[in-house]
Parts: sequence; C-alpha cells; structure tokens
Amino acid sequence: MDFSTTMGILISGFAFTIQIFLVTLVGALPLGILVAFCRMSKFKPLALVARFYISVMRGTPLMLQLMALAYGPYFVFGIQAGQEWKFVACSIGFIVNYAAYFAEIYRSGIQSIPHGQYEAAAVLGYSRAQTFMKIVLPQVLKRILPALGNEVITLVKDTSLAFVIGVMEMFAQAKALASSQVSMIPYVIAGVIYWVFNFIVEMVLTRIEKHLDYYHD
Repeated sequence: MDFSTTMGILISGFAFTIQIFLVTLVGALPLGILVAFCRMSKFKPLALVARFYISVMRGTPLMLQLMALAYGPYFVFGIQAGQEWKFVACSIGFIVNYAAYFAEIYRSGIQSIPHGQYEAAAVLGYSRAQTFMKIVLPQVLKRILPALGNEVITLVKDTSLAFVIGVMEMFAQAKALASSQVSMIPYVIAGVIYWVFNFIVEMVLTRIEKHLDYYHD
C-alpha cells in the first residue's frame, strides 16, 4: 500500500476524530456549567447527586464507560445495537465524562471570585444575573482557561479510546494499517496528525487567552 493511500485512510479516520471532538465540546461545555451549578446548589440532595455523578465519571476509566454504553443494551436488554449506536454511545460517553471535569473547573473558577464583588454589584443596582454575566463570568473565563485548555487538548488524544468499541477513528485506522502492513509508519503519521491538530488547538486557546488579558485580577 503506497503512502497516499495510507494517508487517505488515516484522513478519513481523522474525520471521525474531529466529529467526536466537536460533539464532545458542544455537549460537555454547557452540560458542565449545569452540573457545576447543581454541585454548588444549596439544595443538598441536588448537590449530592451532582457530586456523586462527578465522582463516578472521574473515578472510573473512560474506556470502561464507553464499553458499558456501547455493549450495555445487549448484555442488559438483549438488544443487538448496530454500528450507528456505537458512534452515539461514543458521543454520549465522551460528553458525560468530560462534563464532569469541566464542571469542577467551572466550580473552582466561580468560587474563586471574592464575595465582595457580588455585594458591590448589588449596591450599584445590578441584578444577580447581570452581576454574573457582566462582572463574574469574564473573570471566571480568564481564570479557568488554562485548565480548560488542558482538558481540551487531552480530549483530542482521548478520542483514540473510541477504537475499543469499534468506532473507526484515526487511531483505529492506524492500528489496522500497521497490522496489515507490518509497519510502524501508520502510527507515526497518526502521531504527527494528532500533534499538528493539538498545536492548532493550542494556538486558538492562546489567542483567546490574550483576548481576555484586559480583564485584570
């Protein structure tokens, strides 16, 4: 198999990698905010449920969670799921897992804002919603961006875990090519593609961080 054919197969797999990455961000970033507010809720049962959810998601391997979602319908209900379900299960698994990590990052950022800022905003006539959106949120975004960026970069690499449930993303394609060609070249090419994509993600995050520099702590 020539180099161009190998690249074509890996690029087709990378399209699945990008899909997993984007679907996870679109789903996990807002879900993480919801979980964070539940975690900080004064209603104890809700806070305990959110805390338990975060503990389970962070305390068990993502690979195990993906396998439970992909093969659970068959082992529990006897339902034979098709290839389409594997991608859906993969998306759900990544979203609920990363939402737990994002929630803790959001929580730490929100709780790092001095309570005096809320009181000062109230004196100036701001509502709680206005205080959060106009005063608190910009500061929170600046403070959590480095930690959030680390999780986003980790997500790019974690997409390779989808191979365990048969989703043919780039790592799965590289593994198949390496076996058929008896060569490490597909792994090397896949590694370079991961690195280039992560480099682009890092540049975007750096630009966003510089854009937020006008919010001084």
